[in-house]
Amino acid sequence: MKRPGTIAEVALEMIRDGQVVGLGSGRAARSFVEALGARVGQGLKICGVPTSRETAELASRCGVPLTTLDEVNAIDVTFDGADEVDPQLDLIKGWGGALVREKIVAAASKTLVILVGPEKLVDRLGTRGMLPVEVVPFGRTLCRRKISELGFASQPRAAGDALFVTDNGNHILDCQVMALTNPRALEAQLLSIPGVVGTGLFLGMADTVLVQEEGQVDVRHRLAQHK
Repeated sequence: MKRPGTIAEVALEMIRDGQVVGLGSGRAARSFVEALGARVGQGLKICGVPTSRETAELASRCGVPLTTLDEVNAIDVTFDGADEVDPQLDLIKGWGGALVREKIVAAASKTLVILVGPEKLVDRLGTRGMLPVEVVPFGRTLCRRKISELGFASQPRAAGDALFVTDNGNHILDCQVMALTNPRALEAQLLSIPGVVGTGLFLGMADTVLVQEEGQVDVRHRLAQHK
């Protein structure tokens, strides 16, 4: 189904007064947070749960009231971006580095809405060549070796002259992948490695994907059997 307007406009129509809203990370999510802040300024009453410190800082600047997972029973709807979306609405996320917090917020949400441009749509996950995996620093070398044994080269993500550090105090291994034949099996294999905290595979989590196509938005819903 296609709707006129922008992703932010369509997303805002999905929010009701009094709801708890998950606030994702990345470019598309930043634009949404800015639009949400403008709507809050016009009287919309919500509170947000941010997926990263960067998002929390942006939301505060935009006037969006914030809460935490400790203070709410559930999140009504979360809006986040993605790096890949396949036809079943399975995702790869985490190129921005917030994958574990994003997955926790998504798991706490009644509805997960993903905001992307058409360049993020793929026939099969892995097509764009990278899968982030968050690991504890103590286990980074072991994790990298075990991931290599699964057939995937990986590189610790850098931030300038140092290693990138997530908001959880961990590191990220960027795994070189091709189109994945069985992402669920790979997810299980990666999570079985001691030291792996989480992966960028978000399988069966997204309910709706909004795709910006010039002046309109393609609204895609997950089929029930794939959820």
